[in-house]
Amino acid sequence: MFRSRFFGFFVFLFFGTAVFAQGIHWSTDGRYMYQESGGQLFRLDLQSGERTPFLTQASLRPSRSQEPLELEGFSFSQDQQWLLIFTHTARVWRYNTRGDYWLLHLPTGKLRQLGKGRPAQSLMFAKISPDGRNVAYVSEKNLYVEEVATGVVKALTTSGKGKLINGTFDWVYEEEFSLRDGFRWSPDSKRIAFWQVDATGTRDFYMMNNTDSVYARVVPVEYPKVGQPISSVRAGVVDIKNGQTRWMVIPGAPNQHYLVRLEWAAGPEELIVQQLDRRQQESKLFLCSAATGNARLMHQEKEEAWIDIQSAWDDGYANGGWDWLEKGNRFLWASEKDGWRHLYLIDRQGKEQLLTKGDYDVMRIVRVDEAGGFVYFMASPDDATCAYLYRVKLNGEGKAERLTPGVQKGTHAYDVAPGAKFAFHSFSNYFTPYVTELITLPDHKGWMGQQRVSDAVNMHRKDSISSLVSFMKIKTADGVEMDAWMQKPFGFNPAKKYPVVFHVYSEPAAQTVKNQYGIEDNRLYTGDMAADGYIYISMDNRGTPASKGRAWRKSIYKKIGIVNIRDQAMGAKEILKWPFVDSSRVAVWGWSGGGSATLNLLFQYPEIYKTGIAIAAVANQLTYDNVYQERYMGSPFESTEAYVKGSPITYAKNLKGKLLYIHGTGDDNVHYQNAEMLLNELIKYNKQFQFMPYPNRSHGIYEGEGTGVHLKTMFTNFLKENCKVGD
Repeated sequence: MFRSRFFGFFVFLFFGTAVFAQGIHWSTDGRYMYQESGGQLFRLDLQSGERTPFLTQASLRPSRSQEPLELEGFSFSQDQQWLLIFTHTARVWRYNTRGDYWLLHLPTGKLRQLGKGRPAQSLMFAKISPDGRNVAYVSEKNLYVEEVATGVVKALTTSGKGKLINGTFDWVYEEEFSLRDGFRWSPDSKRIAFWQVDATGTRDFYMMNNTDSVYARVVPVEYPKVGQPISSVRAGVVDIKNGQTRWMVIPGAPNQHYLVRLEWAAGPEELIVQQLDRRQQESKLFLCSAATGNARLMHQEKEEAWIDIQSAWDDGYANGGWDWLEKGNRFLWASEKDGWRHLYLIDRQGKEQLLTKGDYDVMRIVRVDEAGGFVYFMASPDDATCAYLYRVKLNGEGKAERLTPGVQKGTHAYDVAPGAKFAFHSFSNYFTPYVTELITLPDHKGWMGQQRVSDAVNMHRKDSISSLVSFMKIKTADGVEMDAWMQKPFGFNPAKKYPVVFHVYSEPAAQTVKNQYGIEDNRLYTGDMAADGYIYISMDNRGTPASKGRAWRKSIYKKIGIVNIRDQAMGAKEILKWPFVDSSRVAVWGWSGGGSATLNLLFQYPEIYKTGIAIAAVANQLTYDNVYQERYMGSPFESTEAYVKGSPITYAKNLKGKLLYIHGTGDDNVHYQNAEMLLNELIKYNKQFQFMPYPNRSHGIYEGEGTGVHLKTMFTNFLKENCKVGD
């Protein structure tokens, strides 16, 4: 995590492919920008440039004797009279989604805590009603509403306990559908729509905590593995006045499909709900009456592989929202039906109109500006390693217009303000460090005359020549062309032979080849790989989520562990033809899906890969969750052959090289049982290897004093000992 200053005011966090402002909030008219800095909240007038304190630390003190609240999240009521503050947060699975909430009355400065009768750190997803009179939140699997004026609390659900969950989700819905916030206020503030998850049919997977007491503690997680029953999920609408719930009558058994979207349909009378079948090959959109629960099918789509959910092309989905246009008559949607991910307008009868046309993918929606007549989105038609801002008219006329300047080649990210007159812009490429700026749109000029990105591009242009990193295309004997990057060693001499280390992920969840700064950084290596004499390479095979069209992304269907592994191996074979690469010193490493790929490469192609470091790997695909694995590998009920063929454990007997396998025993995502199953198979065939279990660590292996340093030291030492540098 890296922090920098911008105009002496904005604090930014850098995460992978994009740079995001921490706690940034636009006013509804797009004129003001709010952000926390130094424990205070400031407001920037984007028209005048005036920056003023909006909320001081003193106003965040519950009492004179208490420390000010830390702003870990905030939002305004629609009338701008109330500020909702999220603080004292705690982690739920991956993210800090529970904690304490406070209400600040802006005109008077009065501050009070919500849910005071509830356990500390138990409130989730608090939201002020549109009329500003109530706040709703989830606590301990039930939904509550609290009057703003009086503080009176009413339980809207009481059934939540054990595996019955109201207003939020179980492990698999959160992990695989990005669903966390499970309720929505109606536009008229009279009702709340919510998901109810019944995971009683989902078996517990038991993890063992051996470290926190002298007696072991069993940690159960409701976790549906491949072929196991899925949670029953239904959608309800509760009246906040009388507490009565109306359940939506959606066709199909609740435990045979997924409900992956639920929003109000541009008014208080109807909901729109997206249902996916268990295979995730058929999407149905229903309009449901909030009063009667009756559901009408209004749009349907089928796919031979799988259908991506909205979070794949709209980052803001986790907090709700649906892009309704024309007073609720049509909405914006995405589909890959013509071979590319394109945007469509769909009316309430299901009639479609294509907005984006051409051989390119819409990577994600940035802003819909109906008043201005445009939708803004990210795309990169000519280079899948980059990302640029485009816009297209909402009436479907004309072609997409690129707004990102052509001279700024690399990876861009935008947070466009309402009204699309201003945007927060970040940029980097492999030789230009991350830089951020405010810009005006559509001219893409620096705000108040600033040209931070343009200046940075000009300043670092010469660095492209001296950079050790280069991007290229690797074409295999199978005719597959993959994007790749390579970092050469310092003082590179083409007459010498160098060891090569491959970094892999290779599955549909992530790309590793992006034109961004620091892409070559190996956070597990202590020191500098280039200075130590390694060639470092990564390639994106078929099946990775690159903007190369549907066929590229979905060629991996039912073939994870086969197609991606062959592409990587065939790419490595081409690289081994280079005269400066030593084919006797070839290493590969990866984490999670990349750990699985590392094992498969080491086992399936032992003639290529001599050393491997696999971390938190899925060794047996039949042990992973049903939503992810069945989405990409098909139904296990017909046959488990694809799962067996794609699993590293199937090929463990072929190990010839040096293997270091690492896994956390408290991994709730990829269970530690994968390690033990793989160990048994390696032991069976007398295959020698090194193994490091991290006690009670999760999938990220970061908990516990000294863990990070220990992991890096072990990784580095093993690589240096088994894939030696030097002549």
